[in-house]
Amino acid sequence: MNIALLTAAGSGTRMHQDIPKQFLHVENKPIIIHTLEAFQQHPSIDAIIVVTLETWTSVLWAYAKQFNITKLKWVVPGGETGQDSIYNGLAALEKEFSETNDIVVTVHDGNRPFVSSEVISANLVAYEKYGSAVAVIPCQEVVFESENGVSSHVSTEREKLFRTQTPHTYRLNDLLEAHREAHKRGITGTAASCMLMEKLGKETYFSKGSELNLKITTLDDLKIFQALLHTKHEDWIKEK
Repeated sequence: MNIALLTAAGSGTRMHQDIPKQFLHVENKPIIIHTLEAFQQHPSIDAIIVVTLETWTSVLWAYAKQFNITKLKWVVPGGETGQDSIYNGLAALEKEFSETNDIVVTVHDGNRPFVSSEVISANLVAYEKYGSAVAVIPCQEVVFESENGVSSHVSTEREKLFRTQTPHTYRLNDLLEAHREAHKRGITGTAASCMLMEKLGKETYFSKGSELNLKITTLDDLKIFQALLHTKHEDWIKEK
């Protein structure tokens, strides 16, 4: 069983808006609903759980009903950190199933609404092959390391660098074990599941992401998302 776990528990302070960014309306639809629709429409996703702000759970259920998100089965409150929020979602799933060994969890940022069916499929295919999968894109820019944020004399070969996105897909049992081991070791601040796995010495396997799979954290990101919704494919542009 493939379950999408969407994280939407951030307060969105960098957006400086009156409501959390995941509930801002774009094209008369909350951002979180744009994201939910991507997983609602994907044939390999069986169910969805959303981790969100406790005061917004009833609002989310109302939006899900309005926009016919029938795969949404659970909404649980988030924690103090992104790591805590993901664990809350995982723990809720553990309570729902007597046998968790065959439960596959695809963790995705609720504020990445432009995730495509192709990106989700590629992630699931990589999971089937390797047992885990993280969507990534190659780094196109020259990257410098800096201690002071003002200058640098050290650059890193961009050919060796990959920027992670979501989705991240793992077995539910593997994620639960990783979070509990992190708690024992005092590992905190790993909102990204792949970072948590890396800190625990686990190998990270890649799937193909997309530059369009942007994470909306600033007003500039919001403007780009609005523009993407109005972008039409031109027939003369060759797709790979």
